This record gives sequence, structure tokens and C-alpha cells, in this order.
Amino acid sequence: MSAASDAYVFIKDIKPGLKNLNVVFIVLEIGRVTKTKDGHEVRSCKVADKTGSITISVWDEIGSLIQPGDIIRLTKGYASLWKGCLTLYTGRGGELHKIGEFCMVYSEVPNFSEPNSEHVGQNKLVC
Repeated sequence: MSAASDAYVFIKDIKPGLKNLNVVFIVLEIGRVTKTKDGHEVRSCKVADKTGSITISVWDEIGSLIQPGDIIRLTKGYASLWKGCLTLYTGRGGELHKIGEFCMVYSEVPNFSEPNSEHVGQNKLVC
């Protein structure tokens, strides 16, 4: 499944398996840094638009540059389940661009990264 390559997608319309997602969101929270076995830094950030919020997994240096309040445009992202929770990722060749800060209408609810009964059969772990 692919979304239109240049159209922007609302968080409420993101489903597991979608690719080539272009999303504009505001960063609400930056999670703590974890390190992978091969030394990469990973941060889970809570982001939102006017339709709801979702977790995005941000890797390495770009994660240290993002701040709460930043308005970001994600290009070529994809959505997948991580431990049973819908998560947004930067895809191969995808980018995160800061396009503003603080002034964006958003809603934290619904949180589309919370465990969802629709995803129960797809992954047995819980957040």
C-alpha cells in the first residue's frame, strides 16, 4: 500500500504498512534515548496534528536536533507496528525538515500509538 507521493496525510489516516507518507506535525514530547546493539541512538517522540497524535521513531543525529514545539515535515515516511503500537518512521530516502515552531493547531487525542484491538492479532507484545 502506498499513499500519494506528494499529498500530505493526516495522522488519523495512518495505518500499519503505509509507505511514502508525507506528514506535517508538531513535536510534543521527546522520549529518552536508547542505543541499539550496533550503537545507533533511537528516540521515540510524540507528535500530533489536528487529527490526533502518534509516536515517531527518530534515529541518530536528527533525534538530538528535534525539540518540543518544532513543526516538522516528514517526507517518504512509513508506518509499522512496534510492540503492538502504531509507529511512524523515516523511510529510505525520507527526510525530516523543520518548517516552523510553536504555532500549529493539534490534538493529542486520539493517540493512534496506543494499543489498539485492531492490531492485536498482528503483534502479541503490548506497549
